[in-house]
Amino acid sequence: MSSCNSSIPQPLTFVLAGIPGLESSHGWFSVPFFLAFVITVIGNATILCIIRMEKSLHEPMFLLLAMLSVVDLSLVSVTVPRMLGIFWMNAKEISFKACLTQMFFIPSFYVMESGILLAMAFDRFVAIWHPLRYTTILANNMLVKMAMAVLARAVAVLTPAPILAKRLESFQTHVIAYSYCAYMAVVQIACGDISDHIVYGLMVIVASVGFDLFFISLSYGLILHAVFRIPSWEARGKALSTCGSHLCVIALFYSPVVFSVLAQILGYHMASHLQIIIDNLYFLVPPMINPLIYGARTKQMREWVLRILHCRGD
Repeated sequence: MSSCNSSIPQPLTFVLAGIPGLESSHGWFSVPFFLAFVITVIGNATILCIIRMEKSLHEPMFLLLAMLSVVDLSLVSVTVPRMLGIFWMNAKEISFKACLTQMFFIPSFYVMESGILLAMAFDRFVAIWHPLRYTTILANNMLVKMAMAVLARAVAVLTPAPILAKRLESFQTHVIAYSYCAYMAVVQIACGDISDHIVYGLMVIVASVGFDLFFISLSYGLILHAVFRIPSWEARGKALSTCGSHLCVIALFYSPVVFSVLAQILGYHMASHLQIIIDNLYFLVPPMINPLIYGARTKQMREWVLRILHCRGD
């Protein structure tokens, strides 16, 4: 229950605080944010170009990687430019409608990325359990269905967020202590009973990250079961090496979420600025590192990158 002795009606504009308590350091924070944005755009655009031009990469695993790159580019495009506007130009004001738009799209792309990681885990499961039927099971029509399912779930799960937020009639302040319009950040400055909003927020986490993590864990449990039934250690290592890139990406993507949840369960209360920095890592680090991981561990991509660098060198 958020009670207010003095409240304000639903404002036409909110003010995004950026990273509260560290306003004097916004200029310094802008440097890694900008560099991460540039690396993300170049890296993911390169991945998409290589997959498009290299016919040997027109197979399920790399087509799913292309989907991941598209979502990563979309995610940083709706988050980082706005943050840089706050850091560089003190452009903190955001209209209520624009806030609702951010509230839908930013977590939607995050939920889509989680769904694609689950699809990639299913891809590795099929590759190891049914290698002879791999391309048959994961034909193009199946990949399209998986992509549509990922999109539909994100829309279904996140559509209520702006609708519920729009119903909030009064607020304690018009300042959002965050670098973007996060749903719970807006709810926490609202007046009145917000228990329904908290329940909805938990349901989103369970229906997206919780669901995906459970089935990713199940997939890899079955993969390990199949791999350790192979008598040859060399064959085991080869089978597991095909999952290496995906496991690195999963660890990178889910670690901040798991850390935040465990911190709350164990009663560890982080400083607000530290929590916001960690939350920003959700949207910055995985999109930047994903192409580097796949580029370093995929022979065809390494060769293409070296070819591009060699041409530019000449």
